[in-house]
Amino acid sequence: MAVRVHLRQSSVRVSAFRGLFFAGLMLLTVTAEAQPEPAPPAALASVEELAKRVRPSVVVVMSEGREGQQQGLGTGFVIDADGLIATNLHVAGEARPLAVQLADGSRHAVTEVTASDRAMDLAILRIKPPAEPLVPLPLGDSDSLPDGLPVITVGNPHGLAFSVVNGVVSGVREVDDRRMIQLAMPIEPGNSGGPVVDPSGRVVGIVTIKSLVTRNLGFAVGVNALKPLQEKPNPVPMSRWLTIGTLDATQWTTLFGSRWQQRGGRIAVTEAGSGFGGRSLCLSRCDAPPLPFELSVHVKLGDESGAAGLAFHADGGNRHYGFYPTAGKLRVTRFDGPSVFEWKVLREMPSPHYRPGDWNQLTVRVEKEGFRCLINGEPFATVDDDGLPPGRVGLAKFRDTDAEFKRFRVGPPADEVRPDAAVAARLEAAIDRLPPLERLTPAGIAPLVNDAEPAATAVRDRATALEKRAADLRLVAADLHTARVSGELARLCAQGEECDLLRAAFVVAQLDDEELDIDAYVQQVDRMAQEITQSLPKDADEPARLAALNKYLFTDNGFHGSRTDYYHRANSHLSRVIDDREGLPITLSILYMELAQRLDMNVVGIGLPGHFVVKHIPRQGDEQLIDVFEGAVPLSREEAAKRVRAMADEELDDDHLRPFSKPQIVRRVLRNLLGVAQDAKDREAMLRSLEALVAIQPDNTADRGLLAVARFETGRREAAITGLDWFLEQQPPGIDLDVIRTLQDRFRNATPPQ
Repeated sequence: MAVRVHLRQSSVRVSAFRGLFFAGLMLLTVTAEAQPEPAPPAALASVEELAKRVRPSVVVVMSEGREGQQQGLGTGFVIDADGLIATNLHVAGEARPLAVQLADGSRHAVTEVTASDRAMDLAILRIKPPAEPLVPLPLGDSDSLPDGLPVITVGNPHGLAFSVVNGVVSGVREVDDRRMIQLAMPIEPGNSGGPVVDPSGRVVGIVTIKSLVTRNLGFAVGVNALKPLQEKPNPVPMSRWLTIGTLDATQWTTLFGSRWQQRGGRIAVTEAGSGFGGRSLCLSRCDAPPLPFELSVHVKLGDESGAAGLAFHADGGNRHYGFYPTAGKLRVTRFDGPSVFEWKVLREMPSPHYRPGDWNQLTVRVEKEGFRCLINGEPFATVDDDGLPPGRVGLAKFRDTDAEFKRFRVGPPADEVRPDAAVAARLEAAIDRLPPLERLTPAGIAPLVNDAEPAATAVRDRATALEKRAADLRLVAADLHTARVSGELARLCAQGEECDLLRAAFVVAQLDDEELDIDAYVQQVDRMAQEITQSLPKDADEPARLAALNKYLFTDNGFHGSRTDYYHRANSHLSRVIDDREGLPITLSILYMELAQRLDMNVVGIGLPGHFVVKHIPRQGDEQLIDVFEGAVPLSREEAAKRVRAMADEELDDDHLRPFSKPQIVRRVLRNLLGVAQDAKDREAMLRSLEALVAIQPDNTADRGLLAVARFETGRREAAITGLDWFLEQQPPGIDLDVIRTLQDRFRNATPPQ
């Protein structure tokens, strides 16, 4: 489908007050050119005829577990005779060997993941073509499916290979921010990745999820989302695919199976371990310090019936201590062997300081005479057991628990800091004085900003106890987070070209992801640069370094521009771009520039209208524009001009080719996020972006006006009114102050939207 990008004026407004607002915010949107009507389908074929036609092209997709056993089972289908197989990304998984079983029973190893899209849950796999040619299924058009269209799918429900089921298209729905085809047919585990075929034998969808409510309901991704992956693949060889999300083997050793993965600063675990009770361990390779020492981790359980936490004094086998939440209680256990008869529960009881469904900090202070366990900084138990000698430390999980860990620390014991009574009393008093949200101003939360994290925690605790004000207080906690992040962005951008662009980009992502571990991602980028450096000879010249950078990102690791859900919020979060290897032109360019800098190259950002590229400025030779979004394709001035005409209907001039400053780049990313939030009608997300924009550039009148309206529309009446006082005090040129006063009066007298 051809796409034309054009500019439109922001529609952010107070609906009752049209004509009172500010022009000036320009956002990118996409409109699709009209498509010709699809040809009418051929005469309806029977289910038997369709199944006979489709079965030879359907495959079983298998993945292996850590011990080499078959772990996952799903469906795929042939889309190219040269060995391309379409399926779901969740069927392919990550960091696991993959194989495909064809309809004739032959089994073939997957040699590469040719394309993937996390947002749409799609993947294209490649196998070496067998001697007999593969038969691809034709692809239809999922943009024009009539309700009630009869369809079939062939899949592998519960391992029953090549099973046929028929049903109808019930409609198109938004599910998890994705446009999905609703199917009236039974979908079971193993059907995922299978083709949804219309009466003429054309694939119109890819089965993705089943309903948890009723058996005869499922959903499929439209096949049109698959086509861009074919047109613009981002191949990743299996040797590289097997490293995605894996634990760093220099830092961790796993025992007893389970699926341990790492992204940035977090470790996630799924699947039962092979130890008794589903036990599995993930032990640090770092030696535990001499006694006394302290270890801690933040853990969040996917289900409170699960169990996961800390392990210490581990012998590298079945013996260790464990401190972990389980079934709503906290437990301290000594594991003396592989069976439950060799486990001794030392302490087990609930704690009022444990927060179900949330992150909880587990801490163990290990001393010569025993150890002390704390939950969220509060004492839980003192244990004088000395049945196990000192050993390794790490993480443990049990049963089918899905859990996440972050901020694992081990070292000398920290000074035991009890909450200062005076500080706690001051925070409690300040929270008591907080007025209702509509009368709260930034000045009102100022006494809490310097203690933003403990204050936000106190606010959340109060919200739980005070149901009447819970909604307001959670938003106050969000405002504290936004105030802190916006202040950090303002501090970074105030440094001009000395701004740490990489950190600033992660701070922008932290607006939406409060738990983002920025240091972990900075370290990951440093490791990426180090890996590129290690692939080069010591005397590599600049062209060689640039070529190595391009190969690493786009050939070896499959980074690519977003093709199916361009305006997804994740594409503007540099952390997600690194995790998903997919992003916008500007976020991919930021990563490219930062890696280039670490490789001693000067690459700057160029903000063309409607498109962001970079410019390589070598020490010797000519400057070169590079389109990172298209896999680092070099651009001539003429090609850049053509892109500008196509994307923004403008003519390229010299001003367009001037490098963006680092603060300009940060603001452009924020404006992208603002546009995404506006289109999604997400007022809170709009507010976060505007608060950050105004913090960075306080004299931008359009942003200040938008911020006042966003505050009012999110229920922050008083903050909206006082925010407009800036115009009356500063009297910026071109602003009608009577309009400002009128808007303030209407804010006072109107009811904020609910």
